[in-house]
Amino acid sequence: MKKLVAGTLLSVLALSGCGSDNGGSSEEESSTLKVGASNVPHAEILEKAKPLLEEQGIELEIETYQDYILPNQDLDSEEIDANYFQHIPYLESQIEEFGYDFENAGGIHIEPIGVYSQKYASLDELPDGATILMSNSVADHGRILSLLEAEGLITLAEGVDKTVAEVSDVVENPKNLEFDANYEAALMVQLYESGEGDALLINSNYAIDAGLNPLEDSIALESSESPYVNVIAVRAGDEDSENVKALVEVLKSEEIQDFILEEWGGSVVPVD
Repeated sequence: MKKLVAGTLLSVLALSGCGSDNGGSSEEESSTLKVGASNVPHAEILEKAKPLLEEQGIELEIETYQDYILPNQDLDSEEIDANYFQHIPYLESQIEEFGYDFENAGGIHIEPIGVYSQKYASLDELPDGATILMSNSVADHGRILSLLEAEGLITLAEGVDKTVAEVSDVVENPKNLEFDANYEAALMVQLYESGEGDALLINSNYAIDAGLNPLEDSIALESSESPYVNVIAVRAGDEDSENVKALVEVLKSEEIQDFILEEWGGSVVPVD
């Protein structure tokens, strides 16, 4: 009987040992952070951050996206742990439209939006009635109109919140510019290359991904003082997780900020 009890006890201990191993494996899995990102510059910045996170025992997995819709859908459905592709006004508009329970875990960089043209070398050359192509991303309309206002092409209604301004808020338009906002943001480079419109606005991530240099190829570029900071977005509550805090800290480190400045020469600007 004693032998039977001893054998049973050994079996229990052996099973407990297996449970400990699984617990270790589970702990390992919890140190993996899966982040969705646009190809350029976001995924490239994350690749640079990967070894720095490895030093802290965090394995960074990067899932790349070609659009602005799926990264938030996948974050909401827990396919990914965080995403890095969107600026604050877009994040806020997505939360309002779809009811996402997301939080901004930290701002990393700004990608100035630019005006491009195959036909004109400057905004001054734009003719009366010129057609300006814009993406159908409403969250970018205020940004685009603010840039055009800063360049003296239009005037927005007094008191309007410029981050949510729309074409209907334009009160002065001396050149009678025509605004066409019926295109996916990802298609703007293709429209530019095929010479569509008189001028069009392209987000820097798409411009850079297509081999354009926003500093050299645009005919006007948004100021680096822009409020459109690209952020790490997470599900509410996850902004306080150790892995997410470590990611934001690494992305704000001097090493990563220097990399951003050197790699893109001012067409992508880190924020403090």
